[in-house]
Amino acid sequence: MTFIGTLISFAVSLFVAIIGTVAVAAARHSHPNMTVAYRQIALPAAAVAASIIFVLALIMEIRHYRQSKTLAALEGLIDTRG
Repeated sequence: MTFIGTLISFAVSLFVAIIGTVAVAAARHSHPNMTVAYRQIALPAAAVAASIIFVLALIMEIRHYRQSKTLAALEGLIDTRG
């Protein structure tokens, strides 16, 4: 999930960066420098998104582990009483 989220965020941020780079170049009447879109906008945005996605996935997995552990303990209590 982290890898796919990173790829999607890189693609979206690159698309937005290319549009912005072309718009700025058109406003300045110059040629667009596409390396700026890759190196200074899309790659850092994808790195930030990857770290956020990783932390959120980790939190979700920890919640799931704790919930299943609690449910297993409750199941054990019900089985011993019933």
